[in-house]
Amino acid sequence: MHDWIIRLIEAGGYWGILFLMALENIFPPIPSELIMGLGGVAVARGTMTFWPLLLAGTVGSTFGNYCWFVLGDRLGYKRLRPFVDRYGRWLTMDWPDVEKATKFFRRHGQWVIFVMRFSPFMRTMISLPAGLAQMGHLRFLLFTFAGAAVWNTLLIHGGRLAAPVLERFEAVMGWSIAALIAGFVGWYVWRVATWKPRD
Repeated sequence: MHDWIIRLIEAGGYWGILFLMALENIFPPIPSELIMGLGGVAVARGTMTFWPLLLAGTVGSTFGNYCWFVLGDRLGYKRLRPFVDRYGRWLTMDWPDVEKATKFFRRHGQWVIFVMRFSPFMRTMISLPAGLAQMGHLRFLLFTFAGAAVWNTLLIHGGRLAAPVLERFEAVMGWSIAALIAGFVGWYVWRVATWKPRD
């Protein structure tokens, strides 16, 4: 069963990977771990190659995070809060989340942009305070690209290593991948349905 999922990744090609990775960093709920991991499986099968996949995934990640950076940079605190209050339900965040990320950024400095590429929780959110703090655009892009490249390399290699296991336990792993996707989508729907802004 996992074949059809991998074929969807392969059918989109590198541009599809770029789009999915950009979308994952702009709007939930499909995680990069799944996208790039399945890309790694495609590499193991010989239907994709490592370097173009890494470049596509990293450019997509960088673009998605840059959108949040520009939003913070252009809007500033006064105009950002009404935006978050209005669209927070769909973005699964509220203003206290932004304040928490901003404090974290100020406490740890600009290098946190690179380090947070490895975090499943704050890697996108941290781009907003970087923009609010007027971090240099080029520096932000370099730190984001470098961190995303390292993280995506690990995910691709993880997918390559997992490929033989997927083939050996095709029935179980196929349903596991489908369940994982359904779980992330279900989590997002539940979060939207039960979302209440905090003061």
